[in-house]
Amino acid sequence: MLKYIESTGRSEEAAIEAALQKLGMDRDDVSVEVLERAKTGFLGIGASPAKVKVTYEAPDEEPAAEEPAPVEEAPKAAPVKKEAPAPAPEAAPAADKPASAPVGDDERARRIHAFLTGLLAHMGSDAVPSIALGEENTYEVELLGEHLGSLIGRRGETLDAIQQLTNYAVNHGQSHRVRVHVDAEGYRAKREESLTRLARKVAGKVVKYRRNVTLEPMNAYERHVIHTALQDYPDVTTYSTGTEPNRRTVVAYSRGEHRGQ
Repeated sequence: MLKYIESTGRSEEAAIEAALQKLGMDRDDVSVEVLERAKTGFLGIGASPAKVKVTYEAPDEEPAAEEPAPVEEAPKAAPVKKEAPAPAPEAAPAADKPASAPVGDDERARRIHAFLTGLLAHMGSDAVPSIALGEENTYEVELLGEHLGSLIGRRGETLDAIQQLTNYAVNHGQSHRVRVHVDAEGYRAKREESLTRLARKVAGKVVKYRRNVTLEPMNAYERHVIHTALQDYPDVTTYSTGTEPNRRTVVAYSRGEHRGQ
């Protein structure tokens, strides 16, 4: 279900950041609408903060029954008693672990692996998901195989759809949300490098001419790359406007907010 909060700050970016910290989410997890722009006033008189509306998808209010893994009972075999029949049967559960758990004994990783394996098979692909645990509840998934262009799609649209479906399937009904990044043939890094160059080129023009520039429609991942690339760029702020699939990122002149600091 969709929910939203409103947040204020001395700039649009500060208001958005305050909302993200409160929600514990990243920029591309939310949609942002600028309700009121910040006004600096004269010598601080008449100044007013920026106000934004941040919309996000909240998981269904279901009790998250995350059961403890039954294999935790295995340590009962730890006391070494020299009784011939005991050791052999107790060793069996441990033999099942390596093949079934892509990242150690991580339940979420198993769910990601199972979902993607089924989805890829349904798509007629022989690709195999390789899963690594990243930072702050993030799982990095690399699709391995040959001729993966069809899984990437035009401008990464198919790859984004796979990622979105995986995130929904893994987080549905869970109180503790994780992020899943899906990549193939290093596409994300190449696209990110291209978008970062574009962002800095546009920011240079925004500062030079002191005029806002609205970029072409982009998906959530691409908008996130633009926001990240320019988050520390002097005299520039970014925000998103419009609705999917025509949501755009605006690179805005921030009226010298960073000057003298």
